[in-house]
Amino acid sequence: MTSPALPSASNPSGDRDAAVLEAAASGIPSALSDLGHLVRIPGMAWPAFDQTQLERSADAVAALATGTGVFDEVRVLRAAIPGTDELGQPAILARRAAKNGKPTILLYAHHDVQPPGDDALWETPPFEPTVRDGRLYGRGAADDKAGIMAHIASIRAVSEVLGDDLELGIAMFIEGEEEYGSRSFAQFLSDNKEALRADAIVVADSGNWDSVTPGLTVSLRGNARFTVRVRTLDHASHSGMFGGAVPDAMMATVQMLATLWNADGSVAVDGLAERDAPTPEYTEETLRDEAGLLPGTTPIGGGTILSRIWNKPAVTVIGIDATSVEAASNTLLPEVTVVISARVAPGQTGQEAYQALEAHLRAHAPHGAELTFSDVDLGDGFLVDTSGWAVALTRDAMRDGYGAAPVDLGVGGSIPFIADLVREFPEAQILVTGVEDPHSRAHSPNESLHLDTFRHAVATEALLLARMNDVVR
Repeated sequence: MTSPALPSASNPSGDRDAAVLEAAASGIPSALSDLGHLVRIPGMAWPAFDQTQLERSADAVAALATGTGVFDEVRVLRAAIPGTDELGQPAILARRAAKNGKPTILLYAHHDVQPPGDDALWETPPFEPTVRDGRLYGRGAADDKAGIMAHIASIRAVSEVLGDDLELGIAMFIEGEEEYGSRSFAQFLSDNKEALRADAIVVADSGNWDSVTPGLTVSLRGNARFTVRVRTLDHASHSGMFGGAVPDAMMATVQMLATLWNADGSVAVDGLAERDAPTPEYTEETLRDEAGLLPGTTPIGGGTILSRIWNKPAVTVIGIDATSVEAASNTLLPEVTVVISARVAPGQTGQEAYQALEAHLRAHAPHGAELTFSDVDLGDGFLVDTSGWAVALTRDAMRDGYGAAPVDLGVGGSIPFIADLVREFPEAQILVTGVEDPHSRAHSPNESLHLDTFRHAVATEALLLARMNDVVR
């Protein structure tokens, strides 16, 4: 693609930008009201939950997209899950055609949410949006229904100011299964490639440096998640009669898992790579504040704190099936099942990381324990090319929307489907943004959205859309 013609200094747009910022600010109350309505819908993609709620959520987002009045069409669609006879969850696809040589931007977010977990850990009900101390609490209030509303609110603002002069092509793709592994994502892209084709893609599903400083995510770790069953017996036995001679599955599992880490908590798996890249200053005090470390708990790993989070692998046991404390008896367990989630350094594939982890566990299974691996879910990391014109426009919009210079971020989490976007649309510039701050607690009880961060995010995206409307390809 040839480089576009960017607006020049001889064509000032200060008055237009001021009007866009004013429209964005005046639209915040309506946007937050609509966000509250979305938060009240418990749309979770796991089959164990009521799937009609996810359909309600999709319909509500489609209505919001239609209500902007800018799209030529808005559809709720599903794509097949490759290798199965199933369809994925409902997604919203909206598009308006570009006019007079203007570029097209694709806006991504997702409307499904994580399960709430233990309701007792929430200070207010998870699906009842509650404003407290400048934050909106509720499941999905930040991840990622606020991303949806940032798109909707910015489109409303730009449409109000530009009217018929809005010639920018806009596609919007709001996924319905991101928290469930985006199982039909790649097929959805293939099925709707022309409708999704764009010059730049905004993925509004990341975070910021803090509540007042914007961040542009330029690297993401990959992931390798899997289940492993550990068996040592063909039936349970009395721990008094055979304990001391017979290895039970729990002993074998604990001994095996302990080999995954060095004494300082860093990962001890041969074949898991690290990325060598500089990181901004970030103190242990900040880590303690943002992560909730107890006073006596020390950080793990070596090197700068952000290098541990952004550029090195991490391994976490996120689930275990064994006898509960309530049901405990004097029994040698025949099998234990665990779920392991690894974060993979940018530049290494999820497949390579999984192979290293599987080889390590098989080599360190004690007492001849039998291992069975299943439910493997892999995703590759991402490194952004920051040299493109859309990146420059985004940084400028962040600076003016937040009133603070943006920080290039690495993120310890994963957005594996970005690799699908890059594969399907290799010429598009990927812009990973977000509305979260370090205290949003996405996926955790008491998830929340910092309201000022949301206002600034809407202002930023509205400016970006208006300025992209000045670009001629």
